[in-house]
Amino acid sequence: MAKTIFREYDIRGIYSKELNEQTVKKIGYFFALEVKKRIPNAKYISVGYDARTHSPQLEKWLISGINHTGLEVLTMGLVPTPVNYFSNFTEFYGKTTSASIMITGSHNPPEYNGFKITIDKQPFFGDDIYALGDTVLVNDTEIPNNTTSITINAKEQYITYLINQFKNLKIQDHAFVFDCGNGAAGAVLGDILKGLNINSKIMYEEPDGTFPNHHPDPSEVETLEDIKHELSTGKYTLGFAYDGDADRIAVLSTKYNFKGDILALFFSKFIDNPTVIGEVKCSQMMYDIINTYGHAIMYKTGHSNLKVKIKETNASFAAEVSGHIFFNDRYFGYDDAIYSTLRALELVSNGFDYDKEFEKLPQLFSTDEININTTEEKKFKIIEELKSKLANPKEDFPHIKDIITVDGVRVVFDLGWGLVRASNTTPKLVTRFEAVDEETALYYQKRLLELIEC
Repeated sequence: MAKTIFREYDIRGIYSKELNEQTVKKIGYFFALEVKKRIPNAKYISVGYDARTHSPQLEKWLISGINHTGLEVLTMGLVPTPVNYFSNFTEFYGKTTSASIMITGSHNPPEYNGFKITIDKQPFFGDDIYALGDTVLVNDTEIPNNTTSITINAKEQYITYLINQFKNLKIQDHAFVFDCGNGAAGAVLGDILKGLNINSKIMYEEPDGTFPNHHPDPSEVETLEDIKHELSTGKYTLGFAYDGDADRIAVLSTKYNFKGDILALFFSKFIDNPTVIGEVKCSQMMYDIINTYGHAIMYKTGHSNLKVKIKETNASFAAEVSGHIFFNDRYFGYDDAIYSTLRALELVSNGFDYDKEFEKLPQLFSTDEININTTEEKKFKIIEELKSKLANPKEDFPHIKDIITVDGVRVVFDLGWGLVRASNTTPKLVTRFEAVDEETALYYQKRLLELIEC
């Protein structure tokens, strides 16, 4: 087992090579012991899994580990990650869960899988995951097979809940197209759209962990080609695409792909005095505009970080450029691409025209996320070296208005900004640049990256 499977936000590795029977049983066992330690009256942990072919086997091993502690497992089968999160906020036959584990490889290649974990409705991440990894590594506890569990229909309760929440949508004059990418979204989306009588076409609805049509990552341009083709027919008002476990969304019109920070702007207009948390990759425009009628907070990238910040600030919602949207005003504060879809449709129901509203915004140029390969040992050291160099830049370096170090280094220039941060999950530096035009953004990119030695 490689210690590197224990990452900042979750556990992730290659099935059978890194996530094998012994390792997964111990993860279930030692995590369940931690649940009992923190919540002395805990009885249940809920478990769900995504569409990957090896997810059911990982479930069996995980259940065996949990059962060995005396806690019981509530199993929900194949569901999107948001359904697993939802299980923390509802009751099943009088039973409530104290923690949840979602078996998912998200948007990673098919040979990967992993675990997204919550405890007492909050993310289990960072130092907690690293400590769990240390414990698993040094213990040789023998855990017998015991796959006894209690089956719950979390999917049905989730579908019913969302249909009830959005039963007043008035979008009968519109049609929409949805790309599930053969991921877990297909397990619930059709029933929700049918229940709300939404005129729709669903692409690649059948969950299939081999992902036969395209990789389930809507942040990659090539994975959106099929839905863009459908939109080009002119039949649909909007299109929606999902990652493998449906906690991340892409929203598209015939003309535009609306990133998470632009969606945050749109959603915020329909909330009174909103408090919105963005991450360091979000457009400055998002922060500036929201601050004219609400309060925008810049914070660290990462779904676990943002969930904690939402609770701390009681924010209306949070957003990442990549499409994680966390509604907390009328929902539970976790990232749910299916719920976010319905909030996006609600705007259409309210007469909101995505293209027209986007074209009213200042037209800035933003690069896509640009990754630079480095090593786990060097990535954070590079960021510290960059901070030192920016403290005393060369005379010909672009004028610096501000340096924000909440997560990496975001350098604010006169006409834009540039970001360099260390990825918490991969041996990479993550960069993004924005300015009043492409030439200026690329100039800032060139000058800032000149200071980096990988």
